[in-house]
Amino acid sequence: MAMRSLMVLGCTSDAGKSLLVTALCRWFSRNGVRVAPFKAQNMSNNARVVAGGEIGVAQWLQAGAAGVEPDVRMNPVLLKPEADTQSQVVVRGVVDRALSAMPWNDRHDALWTPMAESYDELAAQYDLVVIEGAGSPAEINLRDQVNNRMIEYADASGLLASDIDRGGSFAHLYGTWALVPEATRARLDAFVLNRFRGDATLLEPGPSMLTERTSMACAGVMPMLDHDLPREEGATERPRAPIGAPRVVIPRFPFGSNLDEFDLLGHAARVRWITDPGAFDGLDPDRDLVILPGSKHVGADLDWMRERKLDVAVRSAARHGVRVLGVCGGAMMLGHEIIDPVGVEGGTPRRIDGLGLLDTTTTMQPTKRTELVDLEVFGQTFRGYEIRYGELDGGVRHLVDGNVSATTVHGLFEHPAFIEAMLGVVVTPVLEATYERLADAVDAHLDTDLLQALVAR
Repeated sequence: MAMRSLMVLGCTSDAGKSLLVTALCRWFSRNGVRVAPFKAQNMSNNARVVAGGEIGVAQWLQAGAAGVEPDVRMNPVLLKPEADTQSQVVVRGVVDRALSAMPWNDRHDALWTPMAESYDELAAQYDLVVIEGAGSPAEINLRDQVNNRMIEYADASGLLASDIDRGGSFAHLYGTWALVPEATRARLDAFVLNRFRGDATLLEPGPSMLTERTSMACAGVMPMLDHDLPREEGATERPRAPIGAPRVVIPRFPFGSNLDEFDLLGHAARVRWITDPGAFDGLDPDRDLVILPGSKHVGADLDWMRERKLDVAVRSAARHGVRVLGVCGGAMMLGHEIIDPVGVEGGTPRRIDGLGLLDTTTTMQPTKRTELVDLEVFGQTFRGYEIRYGELDGGVRHLVDGNVSATTVHGLFEHPAFIEAMLGVVVTPVLEATYERLADAVDAHLDTDLLQALVAR
C-alpha cells in the first residue's frame, strides 16, 4: 500500500529531527507499515558501513528502528568534514574525489541525481518513506535542494519541528513558514513542539493561534525524552554507569570520527571526553582505560594532542601500567610513524611521528576501505566495521603489546560481551528498548490520527 511520504523538517539545526524520524519509523513499523528512512544529504564524521559503502549513523539507527536493512540509498550524500572549509563527499556510499575537490556551488546538479534516484528507488520498494530534512528550509541565502527541492520532488507531507526548549518556538515556526518557498509552504501540513518541559496545557492559545495564521495543524507536543540513542556527533556523556565504575578517558579530537560507538560504554564506565592532560591524573592501572578513538584526519588530531601535551599524558599513563587502546585512527597514532605518500589527508604528502607505544607503521592508501568484518578476540567473535585509509604493517586488525593494544575495527564497544571482557562490568543492549520507548512517546504525545491522515494517498 503506497503512502504519501512524510518529511520532518526543522526550524533550526538540532531541532530534534533525527530523533523524531527514528520514533516515527518505529511507530509506523509496529503499525504494520513497511517504512524506510531517507536523508538526501547528511554532514557527519560518524558513519556506519552498510552494503555498498557508508552512510550517516542517524540513518543507520533509523533503519534499525524501522526494522529494515540499512543501505546507501537511505543517505545518498554524506559530507565528512576534514577541515573548517573542506569536506569529503561520499556519494551512494563511496568517496567521490572529483566532487570533494569541486567548489560547493558547482556540486548541486551532480549531487541531485543520486539524491532523486535513491529516493525513487526507496519509494518504489517501501510503503512509506520518512524523510529527514537538514538544518532549516528557511536558509534563504542558500540554494537548498535537501529540504525545499526534495519536499517538492517527493510531494511529501511536511511536519515542521521546533525545539521549544530553546525558547521562541512560535516565532521560529511562523518565521520558517513565512520564509520558505511557496511550494514548500503548501506542503507544511503540521508542526511539532519538540523537547518541552512542563505542563503542555500552558501553551494554549499559542498552538491554536499558529494554526489560524498558517493552516499548519498542531501534531502534538513532544516532551524532553530521556533516551539511549547516541548523539549524532557522538562524544556523549551520560551518568549511566554504576557507582564505583571504572574510569575511561577519551581525547575529544577536533576531527574525531565514529564516536557514537562508545555510547553503550557509558553504562559500564565513567566515560570522560577530555581536552586537558589533567584528566589522566589518578587513573587506576587495575581498572581504568584510555581510548584513542577514530579520527577523520589523523595527522591534524596528533598535532592537536601535542599542542595540549596529551601525547605526554598518554605515554605517561602507559608507562604507569594503565591500559591504552587505539581504535582505527587511534590505533595508527600508537605506532612509530604514519606515512601519507599521496596526501590522502590534506592533499600534501607527509610523514608524521606517532606516539611510539607500538612497534608499527601505518601507510595511507589511495582508496578507502569500508567493510563489515568479524574480529576474534577474548576467545569470542565480534562483528564490527572498518572505515579507513590507513593500513598497519601486515594488514593487522588487532594487536596487543602488554597494556597497549590497537584495533582497526569499529563497533566492538557496542557488544556487551566485549565491554565485560575489557572492564569486568556487565551491561545490556539498549537500542531495541529505546526504539520502543520512542514509539510509545509518539502514541502518548502526538496526534496519531493526524499522522495517518498526512500519509494517506
